[in-house]
Amino acid sequence: MKNFESIAAFIVPTGIGASIGGFAGDASSYAREISKICPLIVNPNVVNAAIFSGINDKMLYTEGYAIDEFFKGKITLRPSKNNSIGIIFDKAIPENILNVHINTINAVKTVYDIKNIDFEITSEPVGVDFSLDKSGISSGTLQNPQTLIDTAKKLIERETDALGIVCLFDNSNDIEYANGIGVDPVGGIEAIISHILTKEFLLPCAHAPAFTNIDISEKIVDSRASAEYITPTFLPCILLGLNNAPKLISIDQTDSGDITLKNLKALIVPANALGGIPVLCAAEKNIPIIAVEENKTVLNITAEKLKISGRIIMAKDYVHAGQLLLELL
Repeated sequence: MKNFESIAAFIVPTGIGASIGGFAGDASSYAREISKICPLIVNPNVVNAAIFSGINDKMLYTEGYAIDEFFKGKITLRPSKNNSIGIIFDKAIPENILNVHINTINAVKTVYDIKNIDFEITSEPVGVDFSLDKSGISSGTLQNPQTLIDTAKKLIERETDALGIVCLFDNSNDIEYANGIGVDPVGGIEAIISHILTKEFLLPCAHAPAFTNIDISEKIVDSRASAEYITPTFLPCILLGLNNAPKLISIDQTDSGDITLKNLKALIVPANALGGIPVLCAAEKNIPIIAVEENKTVLNITAEKLKISGRIIMAKDYVHAGQLLLELL
């Protein structure tokens, strides 16, 4: 635990159109720079980038529901290496697309020496619908979440440490997103999927969508979204993240090597997206909150609106946030 005595959390919520972190791994460079100051808890949205990943060994890849539970003081994080990863594939995925993903698993095993990857196909289609709600936030519904839970149980019986999920999505032709405008249309429901399984099993989880259109884009897109337009599969990034994701430990089973809120020196978040559980819990527990003004989102949940201005440290950009974090350590 000695390398994690002092940590910070670097969070960019999913599906809220963040100008930094709202696309494909485009917050990675900022997180990597700040991780030079101290280790970071990061949500998958920060580093996931289709066939790429911004993860490094000073980042704790932790799904959003688990981060909420950590900030509530209900769980601790136990650093882990070489997790056994179980992949749940949606039965609705056509065979040719499934084959691409199996080839992807084998490539990741070979190139990154991640050997312990297993998979199971759901007995029924999951039924994913995605949309933007009235406020412009990415959301959606699942017709059959139980089939994900049932399939996860099979993998857990085979001693899986972490769960990856790949569900079939309708093809998205979001030109605005490709041009670096607006909200990732699938991010919200992806978060819902991973939340369901994390809550049910208290295991690290992450989701990658599968699409039937696997053509590579021949058009130039915004650089922040480009990782998603040069590959038929988004699976590698979650495998790289889950490989060393921390174990999620119930507070009553904590041991001396686990990371707790006592180790957390600061929370770094976009300045107009302060309504989440981590921010509210950090404010209540007097954990410094660094709000980054340069990272704009479709939300307008500010310190003033929440009446917590006295507990917020404003940073004009992520460079400034790093300087402020250094002062807190």
